[in-house]
Order: sequence, then structure tokens, then C-alpha cells
Amino acid sequence: ALLKVHTSNFRLDGFVQQTPAAELVPLADTQGIAVIDDLGSGSLIDPARYGLAHEPTVGQSVAGGAHLICASGDKLLGGPQAGIILGSAAWVGRCAAHPLARAFRADKATLAGIAATLRHYLCGDWEREIPVWRMIATPAETLHDRCEVWRLALAAVGIAASVVPSRATVGGGSLPGETLRSSALSFADADLRRQGRTVDGLAAALRAAHPAIVGHIAEDQLLLDARTVSPDDDGAVIAGVQAAWAAMQ
Repeated sequence: ALLKVHTSNFRLDGFVQQTPAAELVPLADTQGIAVIDDLGSGSLIDPARYGLAHEPTVGQSVAGGAHLICASGDKLLGGPQAGIILGSAAWVGRCAAHPLARAFRADKATLAGIAATLRHYLCGDWEREIPVWRMIATPAETLHDRCEVWRLALAAVGIAASVVPSRATVGGGSLPGETLRSSALSFADADLRRQGRTVDGLAAALRAAHPAIVGHIAEDQLLLDARTVSPDDDGAVIAGVQAAWAAMQ
């Protein structure tokens, strides 16, 4: 087989060139072998529509004639962790008939999760129902407003913080180096020290909370980025910060 592997979790810069899978198909056909296009991310939607870098989609690979396509069920597809093989019936059938297929087959719960995820794409509501796309599609202005709600709620109980712009990394094995505009609740180390606390101490207390709240430290600030927090969990963030703050006394 001719195997093409997409750089879904790293990036090559400089004098490099990638051969599209579609250009490998005629060569493979003359030899009676398959072109295997490993896309990694499993994206059905091009992230470029949200201001991110272009990511090859499963549909584009199918249209290009790849005999077999490998993709993740999680990552940008947004379902449970799994591996997916699709392509021409003849080649997929050969994979299904291989003895290893039984050893690696997904369980019923995983298959149900993938089916439910794919239905959201068919219904066109992936931005609302699939968490990874909901996070990607949320406008930065909406995140800023939510951080302001967090700040005001904490200020009401004597906990000072500020709202700052941030950059959220997509990550998860996809879109290496790509970030989105976001907003974060900021606890500056200088302000914390005046109240007998530290950035490292507050970060540790938040990680020990139930549920745990994981921020990141940059430029002597502890940042809680709103992009990966569901609006349904805003109250839990506010309560968690209050509990962590009290635990540090």
C-alpha cells in the first residue's frame, strides 16, 4: 500500500511539500495496491470557517479517491475515542475480514457514541451539540461577557480578579500551533501576595477542588480561560474559586 499520513498533531515548516492522496491513486491503481490516507483528526468540517488553519476533511479524502481512510472518532470529529476506517467496499471488506479486526473492534457503547455524534452532523446542529465545535465556534465576545460575570460574582465576596484577553489552543492532537481569541479570568501574583496568597498556591488549591479547576500560569498570572468551560459550569467555577480561596486561609 501507499500510506500518506497527515501532520495532524505537528507541523513542518520551510522547504517541504506534501503530495495529495488524489495524486497517489493513479500510481496505486497501476500496481493493484491501495492508497491509505491517514487523516488523524477525523474532521468533517473545515476549521478554516472559524478562522483556523485549513484541515483536510474526510469528505475531501473520499472525493480524492483514496481507497482507505483512517481517522479518529474523537479529536475534531468530536465523538468517543476510537479509530475509524472507511473507503471503498472492497478494501474495507478486506480489513474487516482480517483476524486482527476482531481484536480491535469497538464495543457497543463506543459505536453508539459515534452514531450519536454523526447524527448531529446530519442534522446540522454540530456547533450546538458537539462540545469541541461548540468551544471552537463560541465568539470571543461571549467568553468575555461570561468572564465578567465570574469576576463580579467573586468581587461580591471580596475576591479580586480581572478579565484579560487570551489565546486558546485547540490541541487534542489537531491543528498544531493554532489558537483562537478568548478571554480569561486573571489572578495576578502581585495582588495575591498582598492578600497572603500566591499564584502557585491558588492553582494547586483549584486543582484539589471538587470538581477540579485547571488553569495555567503565564506572566505571573493564573488564568482561567472560559473557552473550554461549558456555560452550564459557570456556577461551579465561581463556587470552586471561592472554596479554594477559603482553603488557603
